[in-house]
Amino acid sequence: MHFNNYLTCAAEYVLMGAEVYCMERRERELIMRKTIGLFAHVDAGKTTFAEQLLYHTNSIRARGRVDHMDAYLDSHEIERARGITVFADQAVLSYKDDTYYLIDTPGHVDFSPEMERAVLAMDYAIVIVSAAEGVQGHTETVWQLLRKHGVPTFFFINKTDRVGADAEGVLAEIRTHLTPDAVPLAEGLGAEGVVGEALRERMAERDEALLEAFLEGRGDPAYWLEALRTLIREGRLFPCASGSALQDVGVAEFLAQLHLLTGADYDEEAPFGGRVYKIRHDANGMRQTFVKVLSGTLQVRDELAYESGGTRYAEKVTRLLAFNGSRSQAVDRAMAGDLVAIAGLSAAEAGQGLGRCTDKHAYEMVPTLQSKVMFAESLNVKDVLRAFRMLNAEDPSLNVVWEERLQEIHLHVMGVIQLEVLEQVAKERFGMDVSFGPPEILYKETIRTAVKGYGHFEPLRHYAEVHLLLEPGERGSGIAFASACHPNEFSVGNQNLVRTHLYEREHHGLLTGMPVTDLKITLLRGAGHNEHTHGGDFREAAFRALRQGLEKADNVLLEPFYDFKIRVGIDEMGRVLSDIQRASGRFEPPLTTGTHAIVAGRVPVATFMNYAAELAAFTHGRGSIRCVFGGYDECHNAQEVIERIGYRKDADPLYTSASIFCAKGSGYSVPWQEVEAKMHLL
Repeated sequence: MHFNNYLTCAAEYVLMGAEVYCMERRERELIMRKTIGLFAHVDAGKTTFAEQLLYHTNSIRARGRVDHMDAYLDSHEIERARGITVFADQAVLSYKDDTYYLIDTPGHVDFSPEMERAVLAMDYAIVIVSAAEGVQGHTETVWQLLRKHGVPTFFFINKTDRVGADAEGVLAEIRTHLTPDAVPLAEGLGAEGVVGEALRERMAERDEALLEAFLEGRGDPAYWLEALRTLIREGRLFPCASGSALQDVGVAEFLAQLHLLTGADYDEEAPFGGRVYKIRHDANGMRQTFVKVLSGTLQVRDELAYESGGTRYAEKVTRLLAFNGSRSQAVDRAMAGDLVAIAGLSAAEAGQGLGRCTDKHAYEMVPTLQSKVMFAESLNVKDVLRAFRMLNAEDPSLNVVWEERLQEIHLHVMGVIQLEVLEQVAKERFGMDVSFGPPEILYKETIRTAVKGYGHFEPLRHYAEVHLLLEPGERGSGIAFASACHPNEFSVGNQNLVRTHLYEREHHGLLTGMPVTDLKITLLRGAGHNEHTHGGDFREAAFRALRQGLEKADNVLLEPFYDFKIRVGIDEMGRVLSDIQRASGRFEPPLTTGTHAIVAGRVPVATFMNYAAELAAFTHGRGSIRCVFGGYDECHNAQEVIERIGYRKDADPLYTSASIFCAKGSGYSVPWQEVEAKMHLL
C-alpha cells in the first residue's frame, strides 16, 4: 500500500541526506488522496458501477456482480445474500499516480444512518441515477444530505442499455427536481482537459469573471479547466455523464473526467486533525475507530485527546490499519487525506473530531420506530445486552436501552429490513438467536407551560436538595441545561454534578413513559451537607425534582412526522390528496404540469409509514415518494395512544416523584403533592 512510501520523519532526513529527502518530499506532495462516495436509490446499479471503477484501475482482476454474489465491496454474507449494500465499506485504488478511497454507501432507506456517517469522510460524491427509473425518492434524500454537508457532486446516469432508458429525460428530471446546475460532460470536456465552448458558456452563466473571459475570448485551456474544478468544488456546477455500468459503457471515460476535475488540498504540515466516521469491532471484539485524517500526520504511539459523553480522554494509538475491502494492512502512519482505522481509542464515537478538530457532528437521519429484543431464556441477558451495546457503538442510531422496569432490551430502528439484518448479524457475529417484537412508533413527551420541580433525598446519612425550573423548548431542541445558582450558595462542582446526572440517561414522561424532550431545565437552588452528601444523592434529588415538576406540568405527547414529496400522474393527484387528509397530514398547493403533479407536505409517520407500497400499487410503479424525518410535533391521536400504551406512572419505582425526608433517625417518603411545603430551601 502507498502508506509505506511516506518518508517524512527526521530520522529519515538524517539517513538519506537533505537532497534525497527533499526529492522524496516533492514526489510525495504530487500524490493526491481523494475520498469518493457512491450514492444511489436501491437497484440503480451503484455497486456494479463500483466494480467497473475497481476493474479499470487494476484493483481487481475480474468484475463481480451483485446477482452473482461476488461484488468486491459487498463482501459481507448478509449483503451478498440480499443483493443490497448494508455497510459503508471502502476500497483503495490508484489512477494516474493519485490515490482514491472509494466508499460504497447503502441505497436502502433502512440503512440511511450508515450512509450519513460515511459522508463525513468524503471529498466528492457520485450519485448514480437509473436511466429507466429516473430520480427516485431516496435520490432526493441523498441529494439533500450532500448539499447540507457541501460535498461536491457528480451524476452518472446509469442503465442506458435498458429498454425504456431515457438519459436526456433523466437529465431534465435532475435539473427539475435536484438542481438546475447539472451540466452534461458530453457537451464539452476533451480527454486532455480541454473545456469545449458549450461547457464554457454554461460556466460563464454562473460567474461574472468567467463571463467576461468568455465574451472576450480570454483564457487558455488550463485556465478554463481550473475554473471548472473550482465551480465543482464550490457546489456551483454538477457534472453529469451517462452510460451502462453492466455493459461497461462510459465508465472508463467518466473515470478520466473525474480525475481531471477533482483535487484535494490537505495540509500535512499542520497539527493532526481528524474525524471519526465509523466504528467497527474485529473478530476478537477489539474496537476499531475509522478516521478521516484532515490535517497533519498520525503515527502509532501518538496520543489523541477527545471528549465523549462529557468525559475527557487522552489515549495512545496502539495500531493503525489501512482497509481495502475486507482486507487490512498494518501501517506506521497516515497522512492528511487518508482513511485509517485506529486501535487504542476506547470511547470515541462516530462524528467525533480528534486532535485539532474538537467539535462533534450531529446526525439528522433519526429512527422513528422502536422494537423489543426477544431471545430464549437459555441466553444470558447480560451477554445479549453486551452484544447489542457493541452494535450500538457501531450504529449509535440504535440507541440500545435496558428497560429495568420491564426487564427488556429496546432499540430504535428505521424499518423491518434493518431488523431482519440485525437478526443475521447477531447470529453470525455473536452466535445468538434473537428476534424482535413488531416495530412501534417511537413517541416522545414534553410540556406546554413552565413549572418548578422540587426534589429532596435524605435517608439516614445522606442529604441533597435540588430545585429546577422546567420550561418548554423549541421543537427538536432536546434537553438543555442552565444554572441560575450563585457559586457562593451552591458550589460549581455540585452544580456540574446535577447537570451530569440529568444528562446521564433519558427521562420518562408521565403520559406513556416515553422519553422527555424539548425541555429547558434551569437549576434554581441546591444544597448538600459537608459530611453526609455523596455523589449519588444529587442524582436522586435531581431526578425527583424533574419528575415532581412533570407531575404539575401540562404534559404533551409528541409523535414523529415525515416531510414528504410525492410525484404522480395528474389523474392520480385527487387520490393522493385524499389519502394525505385521511392520514391526518397536510399539504402545500400541488405543482402541476401537463401530465404530472408534485405534492409536498407533512404527515405523521404512524399513518404514512406503509404508504409507499400503496402508492406503487395504484400508480403501477410510476409514482414516486420521498419521505424524510421531519422532527416531532403534537400527536394527532394522543388519547388513543395513551390508552393503548397504558403506562402506570405510580408503578415505575425508578422514576418516582416522591421525595425522601428524615425524622427520628430514619427516612420516610413524601408524595409529590406535599413535598414543596417540606423543602429546606423555601
